[in-house]
Amino acid sequence: MNTRSLLTSSVSRRVLRPVADLIDRRIDRHIDRRLRSTAAADAADRERLRETAETVRRQELTLELLLGSSGRGLSRAVSPGPLNRLRSEVAELAGDRGAAERNVATAYRLLVALESLGTGRIAGGTMNICGKLGTIPLLDPPNDEILEIGTLYGMFSAGLIRMMERDGRSPGVTIVDPFAGVQLQPGTPRRSDPSGTPVDERAVRTNLALAGPAGVAARIQRGFSEDPGTRAAVSDRRYGVIVVDGDHSAEGVAKDLQWAEEIAAPGGIVVLDDFGDPKWPGIEEALDKHLTGATRFTYLGKAALSAFLRAA
Repeated sequence: MNTRSLLTSSVSRRVLRPVADLIDRRIDRHIDRRLRSTAAADAADRERLRETAETVRRQELTLELLLGSSGRGLSRAVSPGPLNRLRSEVAELAGDRGAAERNVATAYRLLVALESLGTGRIAGGTMNICGKLGTIPLLDPPNDEILEIGTLYGMFSAGLIRMMERDGRSPGVTIVDPFAGVQLQPGTPRRSDPSGTPVDERAVRTNLALAGPAGVAARIQRGFSEDPGTRAAVSDRRYGVIVVDGDHSAEGVAKDLQWAEEIAAPGGIVVLDDFGDPKWPGIEEALDKHLTGATRFTYLGKAALSAFLRAA
């Protein structure tokens, strides 16, 4: 009988069956152990994933409460693209990449801190606010007198005081605003602010106090910047920095630029807010027209949605 016949004979099968059964049982036990182990591992992995997802949800909620749009209308979360673009724009204006990155980062932390502690909010997008706060000190204004035309809640002036003081300066702030209870702009409906806080001088004073003695000492002139009485009250000095953030119509911006021509110190910095914003085409229109005429101003460039000028 050959080997194949021997292995397939009925006698061989009867003899080998216990061995085969034993092998089968061992294989089954091994597979069962592996399955139980895999199931336990899968269950542990699922639990770890569940815990991780819950942690991420808590972190997202925390960040949303801190940086989200609730209470200010705009999120303060940042993305790499806009942030890197802003750094480059500030660096081009200042001529110093390292200082630009430092100031943008400092301005962002300051923005979050002020809106966390203050009353109301700072108007505008995150990159635009950080661009203004970060750039102005780096342009080395000729003196520390600051005029802000249109302030909303005064928080931007508080931030600018801090940024100037970080640069070793002693800022003095003058603010012009109508304090109409809401933010005013031609062609837009009057509605309550997203923060829920009325736009009034008390809120501005509260926020300026966050900047310390310089904020407490700030001058506030209630009125529209085009009013002769308002202008007369604050035209007693030449300003090293003028922030134009009032009437966004072409006519209103033109009037503010013309006034800035009269009160800017030699070498003074003029910041034109919301420049290039498609919602406010009158701003760019007014500046373009202004620069074609007789002017002391030279256009330096822009960061986010703010144009920067220097007076001769």
